[in-house]
Amino acid sequence: MEIDRPVRYLKSVGPLMASRLEKLNIRTIKDLLYHLPFRYDDFTVKTRVSDVRVGETVTISGFIKEIKNVFTKHGKRIQEGIVQDDSGQISLIWFNQMYLTKILHAGIEISLSGKVDFFGQKKALISPEYEIISPENKETLHTGRLVPVYPETKGISSKWIRKRINDILSDALFTIEEALPDSFLKAHDLMPIAQAIKEIHFPTSQTQASLARRRLAFEELLAIQLSVLERKRSWSNKESASALKIDRDDLTQFIQNLPFSLTSSQITATKEILDDMTKKSPMNRLLEGDTGSGKTVVAAIAAYETYKNKLKAIFMAPTEILANQHAATLKALLSSHGVRIGLLTASHKPTEGDYDVLVGTQALLFRDQMENVALLVIDEQHRFGVSQRALLTKGKLSPHILTMTATPIPRTVALTFFGDLDLSIIDQMPIGRKLVKTYIVPPEKRSDAFVWVKNEILTKNTQAFIIYPLIEESETLSDVRAATKEYAQLSESFFKDVATGLLHGQMKSKEKSDTLEHFSQGEIKVLVATPVVEVGIDVPNATIMVIEGAERFGLAQLHQLRGRVGRSDKTSSCLILTQTENELVLKRLSSLRNIYSGAALAEIDLKLRGPGEIYGLRQHGFPELKAADLNDQQLMLETKEAAKDLIDGLDQLPALRKSLESYKIDEVSPN
Repeated sequence: MEIDRPVRYLKSVGPLMASRLEKLNIRTIKDLLYHLPFRYDDFTVKTRVSDVRVGETVTISGFIKEIKNVFTKHGKRIQEGIVQDDSGQISLIWFNQMYLTKILHAGIEISLSGKVDFFGQKKALISPEYEIISPENKETLHTGRLVPVYPETKGISSKWIRKRINDILSDALFTIEEALPDSFLKAHDLMPIAQAIKEIHFPTSQTQASLARRRLAFEELLAIQLSVLERKRSWSNKESASALKIDRDDLTQFIQNLPFSLTSSQITATKEILDDMTKKSPMNRLLEGDTGSGKTVVAAIAAYETYKNKLKAIFMAPTEILANQHAATLKALLSSHGVRIGLLTASHKPTEGDYDVLVGTQALLFRDQMENVALLVIDEQHRFGVSQRALLTKGKLSPHILTMTATPIPRTVALTFFGDLDLSIIDQMPIGRKLVKTYIVPPEKRSDAFVWVKNEILTKNTQAFIIYPLIEESETLSDVRAATKEYAQLSESFFKDVATGLLHGQMKSKEKSDTLEHFSQGEIKVLVATPVVEVGIDVPNATIMVIEGAERFGLAQLHQLRGRVGRSDKTSSCLILTQTENELVLKRLSSLRNIYSGAALAEIDLKLRGPGEIYGLRQHGFPELKAADLNDQQLMLETKEAAKDLIDGLDQLPALRKSLESYKIDEVSPN
């Protein structure tokens, strides 16, 4: 069996089911094998009918005595049956499953697993899992064992997935290639891959299920660690960069002349970056800091030192809004020192001339290469590879690369996914910056909240953001408010006599920049927007952030949105509006009231929502993890050390080398 073959060619799949499976990211037979259960129903307790107790989850084997459809006076359709074994009989109850009376008949041998409860005055198995026992095969798949439960989609149940995997497992296990040497498996107490695949789907015990998941998680993390390690080695061994000379007295004078004092963490980050740039091997550093913590100033100092060495710098941003913001900041900080700043975006071409620092979006990838570039600053972007650097710069020397992000990254994630980058963290806010007061607003207080916002705007001449998770209303998310409709309603109700604007990602570039300019100048007082504002908007007079449908955002993203206000010495507020009554969600949102560290909030997201929900991972092109848990620091450290042991002999392990392709971290490519 070829496990890379499309799943539609499997028996009982076909084009229709294949299209449904695609919604679960299952396209090949291998994808199906690696579609892992998220829990197991424990149906291992096999009981005679006479021994069952109310409240227990049991498995009963016996024969159907009778089954029929019953219609209640309230219109409910109930399937009521009786199963008996040699010790007695018990009722079976299902709801709205009329087809069961066509499948199950008196005299059929059956295995049933479920919870025993009272139905009326009698004991019954309520909505049990069932499977018919054939004379040829007494082994059960859906009952009487640890039964895997999978992520599902419409038309694809766990029972269906279970059956398909069972059908192909024996043949598939012969074709799954073992990527790790026997000696390595023994050293790390790992089961072979074929055994792990079998045990993860149909475990012989909870212990074996855990060991199977550990094996799969280990290989996932190991592949990522190896990929990162290879990338770091390639970066440092094969390329060279311009080694800058730093005039310490001039640097001190430049910093002292800034219109504000640097925080101690900004000073530390600056030192780490400049130390890297004095070396002949190219810097590859990640600068992480909350929105408004002063990352751009640190990057500007690096650009200034590049200029003093008669070399050039490029700043690349993901949006025109952010590129414009960077250009304005750099001009304010550097122009008086003779540094020439240029801006290149899809809607703005720089005037003719030579620039020391060029700021832009991906439009930079389509211009003529720039000579003597010694510093490349990438803000909130995917990683850059060799091919993208070549599009930007001309010459044999590689630029030093500084990647900036306001995306809060849990420490374990940084160690794993950003292992090829050196890390600098700005964990202090500028001196004089006040904390943003944060409030959770229930649905019944929504109107009061908008009345308060309007009063603040009119009495204090301030401005406000109102954020919505969607641009347009959605049929599938009917309970979620959308920006365009709410903008129209708010403009005619609460903010009828207040200048209100709309900003979202589907607007044309000029519309967005014009709206933002009007907001920056104070001509628009209320900006209704989608999360497009989470990066690159700096309006110190805006002191109110309202976020609707907050339950749909992760804590890290809410924190970034909150960071759009509180950018001056004025008191600022963030109103978290939610429709949910779910206690766990409300508890999660309440973390924002007293936690102001993006890193701490990201750790909470990781624990409560899991690695698939870490804000920023998908944006940065990271692979989806199927088995690994990013809360498992011990396994991360073990795989990191194991990768160091394997890296030199990787070319002698072709199966492992091949598996790395699935875990490569994306590079930026022009689109």
